[in-house]
Amino acid sequence: MSLLQVLVVVFAADPTWTTVQEIPAPEAHQAAAADERFLYAISSKQVAKYDRTSGQRVGVSTGSAEHLNSGLLWEGKLYCAHSNFPKLPERSEIKVLDTSTMQLSTFHDFGNYGGSLTWCLRKDGRWWCHFAKYGDVNGESFLVEFDDGWKELRRFTWPQAVIGRIGRQSLSGAVWLGDELVATGHDDPVLFRVKLPEQGTVLTFVGTETIPFTGQGIASDPVTGGLVGIRRKEKLLIVAGPPGR
Repeated sequence: MSLLQVLVVVFAADPTWTTVQEIPAPEAHQAAAADERFLYAISSKQVAKYDRTSGQRVGVSTGSAEHLNSGLLWEGKLYCAHSNFPKLPERSEIKVLDTSTMQLSTFHDFGNYGGSLTWCLRKDGRWWCHFAKYGDVNGESFLVEFDDGWKELRRFTWPQAVIGRIGRQSLSGAVWLGDELVATGHDDPVLFRVKLPEQGTVLTFVGTETIPFTGQGIASDPVTGGLVGIRRKEKLLIVAGPPGR
């Protein structure tokens, strides 16, 4: 390989997020979340709370759940996407965890909204919720902006640059980083960067970055300014620092 070819490969490579901390967590199956003192491992039916300094588990949620997904820490509580996946007809809701009592309850019930809820986010006083479709119709997965009264304001779908890389799966987690939405797939260490389109309803593809998570749900980390996620096979909670932008 010539020097020119080496330089092309180097500069064409995805920017890489680096591991800052790992904590073993048997519940690290669906997603992770973080606040200043704790990391949260989210499985389908429970959320476990881990001291981010000692790595010790200090609590496990109570309350019913069938298929939890990504979690959002907002105003001191953990809001988790929840669905009845893979059952039909699809039903979705947001579960809320009181992080002090570890009681899990229903915050908002969407009923059958046309997909399985995989994340809920807050931005500019709005809710942003993603409803996943799978298999041959995964290109029909959609992102919805709601007001606080749960009135649908806008709806967006994904560009082929993203759908073409996730096989028959959908998008599992996301966070807002400024005006970019960065999202993960189901099992690949890739972060997809998109923006809201200036026109139309298809999200605008920006690029990809490499992450130390095997897809699944992610969340912002208020301590490092990075992300938290999981490696499902190894049952690890992972804190990752961002590449230079």
